[in-house]
Amino acid sequence: MSVPLSVLDLVPISSGATAAQAVRHSVDLARRAEEFGYARYWFAEHHLNPGVAGVSPAVTIALAAAATTSIRLGAAAVQMGHRTALSTLEEFGLLDAAFPGRIDLGLGRSGGAPPADAPPARTANEVLANGLVLPPPFSFAALAGSPRFAAQRELLTQPDARPQGYREQIGVLLALHAGTYRHPNGESVHAGAGEGADLEFWIHGSSAGESARLAGELGVRFGSNYHVAPSAVLEAVAAYRAAFRPSARLSRPHVIVSADVVVADDSETARRLAAGYGQWVRSIRTGAGAIAYPTSDEAASTPWGAADDALVADRLDTRFVGTAAQVADRLAALQEATSADELLVTTITHDHGDRVRSFQLLAKEWSQR
Repeated sequence: MSVPLSVLDLVPISSGATAAQAVRHSVDLARRAEEFGYARYWFAEHHLNPGVAGVSPAVTIALAAAATTSIRLGAAAVQMGHRTALSTLEEFGLLDAAFPGRIDLGLGRSGGAPPADAPPARTANEVLANGLVLPPPFSFAALAGSPRFAAQRELLTQPDARPQGYREQIGVLLALHAGTYRHPNGESVHAGAGEGADLEFWIHGSSAGESARLAGELGVRFGSNYHVAPSAVLEAVAAYRAAFRPSARLSRPHVIVSADVVVADDSETARRLAAGYGQWVRSIRTGAGAIAYPTSDEAASTPWGAADDALVADRLDTRFVGTAAQVADRLAALQEATSADELLVTTITHDHGDRVRSFQLLAKEWSQR
């Protein structure tokens, strides 16, 4: 297939392991992904999660870039809710200076609060003709008062700081990059480490809301999260394309869509490797933060009921688990439904070797289609 596959990595920590081991595994996986033929390797940003070590995309990008030679490295996405436009551009400008022409800057508005954009009012799973599942939306209302989110907002924000609006913030960042920014006081300022850097810009969003529209209006690439918000994927990419205006950066809309997958040599093994996923998602959605990723035995011994099923059903129903051929078929259906230009694959298993093998099997199958 001509649609490229790329990797999204949260730098997950497995039960019994450490953050140091997780970082080493992710650097190794980036190296292997380059060998397997993946186009990009992107790191997410998440905070205060016991089972996630991916807290600084710029740092993990630098580590992975030093271990690879050609694969593009990037963020999906930098959480702009607790950053400034200048500091973000300068960080990624330095990355481009060290690893020229390989850096993607993915921007997200998240700062720890649940998304505010309303997802589509679907009440049951909708299955498209090609088999793609569009589940009912998950409500983040219960997480709005989460003590962990409150602590995260406080710890990631300077006291009494005034957050800049997301649209304004992205405008400032792009103007600084272009060398056209003028401060309200009239001063023309220039970001020496970021101005003119050979960066590829992306905006990521989980709905048809502000992020999708802004990406289109600014003429930058857009990332839609089927693996996080599967219910809204079609609306999100449609909103982006409807709002798109050609820019000096991009002449036509360009979309990457993510999916959560586990691939193994046979479907039974794949299901066993994926057994801990429900418990892991539950820990996130109860507001506790992602736990260290459990083994299949640990997952099997954890109490579980109907309420737990309901809490994670949309994520389980839309995770692609099976042989390489089975998963590739479902990825092809996702691409067909969204007309995605690229697909972004994320995989979490307890054992690093199983994770590497999953990406290897998928890349081989995808390249033969």
